[in-house]
Amino acid sequence: MALVPRQFDPVKDRIVAVTLDPNTITSPNPDEVHEWRIAIFDLVEENRFSPARVKATGPFALHISIVGNYIVLDVRNPDTYAPVAAHYLSLTPFRRLIRDYFRIRDNYYDAIKTGSTYQIETVDMARRGLHNEAAELLRTRLDNKLEMDLNTARRLFTLICAVQPFASRIDERESTLPTVLFVCSMNSVRSPMAAALARRLFPGRLIVRSAGVRSGKADGFVHEVMEEIGIDMSVHTPHTMDELVANHFDLVVTLSADAPEAVQRQGLEMGALEHWPMPDPTEAEGNRESVLSAYRTLRDTLQHKVRERLERLLAAPPLSA
Repeated sequence: MALVPRQFDPVKDRIVAVTLDPNTITSPNPDEVHEWRIAIFDLVEENRFSPARVKATGPFALHISIVGNYIVLDVRNPDTYAPVAAHYLSLTPFRRLIRDYFRIRDNYYDAIKTGSTYQIETVDMARRGLHNEAAELLRTRLDNKLEMDLNTARRLFTLICAVQPFASRIDERESTLPTVLFVCSMNSVRSPMAAALARRLFPGRLIVRSAGVRSGKADGFVHEVMEEIGIDMSVHTPHTMDELVANHFDLVVTLSADAPEAVQRQGLEMGALEHWPMPDPTEAEGNRESVLSAYRTLRDTLQHKVRERLERLLAAPPLSA
C-alpha cells in the first residue's frame, strides 16, 4: 500500500550533514571513499527528511554505522550532535536490490565505454526502476520511524549501497581485538585525531573509540590538517562517554585536563589508564597559518605517541583469564 504523502518543511525537515562511523565503515581505497563522498553530497544537496514521533525540530545530522546485519541511522542535532532518534534497519530485505544495484552499475559503465546510446538508455531505465523499488521499500521499512520523500529515499539507498560492502562488521562487545579509548573535553580535536591515527597505523588490529567529557562540534581545522596526511575526518561525529557501546577497554588515554576525573566517574573497566596532556590548538592565537601550525604540531605529536604506545600494547602477551 502506498504511503500517504507528507508535507515537509523545506527549511527544517532536511539533513544538512552526514557522517560515517569509521569503526564499522572502513576502506583504504580512495576511489571507494570518493564514491561515499559523492553519495553523501547528493543526499545533503537535496532531501526532505524528518524523524517521526519526536519533539525535536530540524534540520538534522545523520550518522551512519553498521552493526552486524543492520544499518544504524542515528539522527542528531547538527550543532551539538545531541542524539534525536536512532533506528536499526535490517539489510536482509535489501540484499537482492543491493546486488542488482552493483550489477546494473557495472553494466552502465560498460555501456558508456561502448558508446551505444540504446544500451545506455536501456540500462539507465533499469537503474531508475531499481532505485524506485528500493526507495519505496526503504520508506515502508522506516514508516512511522523516519519519514522522507521518494527522492531522498533513492539517495539514501545509493549511500547504503556505497558503504555496506566495506563494513568491518566487528561487534566490539564480542571481539577479542585489543580495545583503546581516547578521551578529551569535547571529542572534537584531540581524541578523534588520536583515534583516527590509531586506525590508520594499525588497521584491523585494534578497536579504537574516542569520546568527550561533553559533546562538541566538528572542527574544520582538524579536517584540513588530517586531510594533508590522507585521513578523512569529515566522517567524524562527536560522541560523549555516555554513548559508548562497550564498558571495558584494554587502554584508556586521556588527553585533556578534565578527562581523567570524568573517566573515573564513568566507572569504565580499564586494563590501563594513562594521561597524555596535550595542548588545545583551538586556543592558539595569531593568523590562520599560526593556528594551522598548532593543529599540525598536535597531529604529529599524537602520531608519534600513538604509534609508540600501541606497538607496545599489541606486542604484549594477552592477559590470562
